Amino acid sequence: MGSFDRLTRAYKNAKTIPFDDQSKFIFFSDCHRSDNSFADDFANNRNIYYHALKHYYQEGFQYCEIGDGDELWENLSFQPILEAHKNVYELMKLFHDEGRLHMVWGNHDMVYRNPSYVEKTLSSYFDPKTGTDVDLFCNIKFYEALMLKHTETQQELFLTHGHQADWWNYVAWRWNRFLVRILWKPLNVMGIADPTSPAKNYKELIKVERRIKDWIVQNNNLMTIVGHTHRPRFPEPGDIPFFNDGSCVHPRSITGIEIEQGEISLIKWQVSTKDDGTLQIIRVLLEGPKSLRDY
Repeated sequence: MGSFDRLTRAYKNAKTIPFDDQSKFIFFSDCHRSDNSFADDFANNRNIYYHALKHYYQEGFQYCEIGDGDELWENLSFQPILEAHKNVYELMKLFHDEGRLHMVWGNHDMVYRNPSYVEKTLSSYFDPKTGTDVDLFCNIKFYEALMLKHTETQQELFLTHGHQADWWNYVAWRWNRFLVRILWKPLNVMGIADPTSPAKNYKELIKVERRIKDWIVQNNNLMTIVGHTHRPRFPEPGDIPFFNDGSCVHPRSITGIEIEQGEISLIKWQVSTKDDGTLQIIRVLLEGPKSLRDY
């Protein structure tokens, strides 16, 4: 099965989410939440991410996480990740409890495609303070893809991680995970990057993007939003509607895509310095807003 077939299968099996011009969505991907060790790229941006997600919760947004939320290649289990970033998961639980959390699995959390693993791992956790199990994400489901469908215009927005166009990170993910754990994680300390990751290998990145674009063209220019490569993409109306929300592990910033009032925008959250020397976290508009109808 080639990348086209894998993307088509994800499209056909996607969970449909109806929306209208009053709906509000935030898309993040590639958080790579880990154990707060030297290899935890998320740890540098966790305060930015928490502040941004809290803003979206208070403003009534729905949160779609488009893969690689948890770093389950470098970590053998979810437990140390939960312990390292418990406040983040408590905030995500608020979204989940209100039906505003939609989860997609990527290559680094590919184990979440197994419903029994998800139920066993994410439903609850043991609280040593009380000596009891505490609910976390009860009945949560992960999908390979999501389909946002406008209730009036019937326009479709296809959301998936994008590693379907990357053989090494989809078909051979178990082998790649093994190499990351025994080889690339230790070498990361010396600044040697994993060459199989499109986020760290420009040639692979271009190949993955080209395959996805070709698939989009063959599917009537279906508006598609992915992650995986960590490179933000925001096309102009009339171009191939290939969007990428970037990642949450950029140096000192996170990027994402918003949909609000029938418009789409690429945004960045970062730390900024005030004139008096104090720091603040701010939202920066990178591209847009553009009307969804223009695509």
